[in-house]
Amino acid sequence: MAYEFKNSRGVSYFLHSKDVNLKGGRLQTIYFFARDVRPGALNEVPAAYKVIETTKTGMPILKKK
Repeated sequence: MAYEFKNSRGVSYFLHSKDVNLKGGRLQTIYFFARDVRPGALNEVPAAYKVIETTKTGMPILKKK
């Protein structure tokens, strides 16, 4: 089951991760939220992060602890 975050407006978002190649050739993992479950969905928040909600749009974002 994918990690689900329900914001203050009642909209559900699911946490995903994806490995991307940067211009210098370095591989980096990015985390993002989507309204639907896609390939790469995570079951829990990574240990070094916490989920917060932006005040303007209500979108969830990951922030380092």
